Amino acid sequence: MNEQVYAAPLEWVWRALTNMEEMRIWYFPQLEEFEPIVGFEFVFADDNSPYQKSWRVTQVETGRVLAHTWDYKSFPGSSLVTFELFEEGIRTRLKVSHTGLSTFPDDPHFARTRFESGWQTLLGRNLKDHLAKISF
Repeated sequence: MNEQVYAAPLEWVWRALTNMEEMRIWYFPQLEEFEPIVGFEFVFADDNSPYQKSWRVTQVETGRVLAHTWDYKSFPGSSLVTFELFEEGIRTRLKVSHTGLSTFPDDPHFARTRFESGWQTLLGRNLKDHLAKISF
């Protein structure tokens, strides 16, 4: 689990989590299609990686919760990412949980520490920097 507090209103953080253009900036630039609708399957550019993503939106509670699977096309296992937002005045706390990592193969690419480091970069740097560029 990873938690971050952003000096931004909840609406801005929610938009960054659900707007495809903003997601390309802080989350995955390979993202080609996304809609915050339960059942929607993300579309990513094929970067010839052996670790092609296969993600599907599983939960949407506008302004509160966004969840999606985090699976791979060519590997067994299934994980789930859940973003939860909490308004704290003009700040927003974002809690992210990523469960099911133990279902992936025993391979360095799927190591828990790799995902933890990735979330720290995505949320603690990329999203934080993105939100800081938006002015009140």
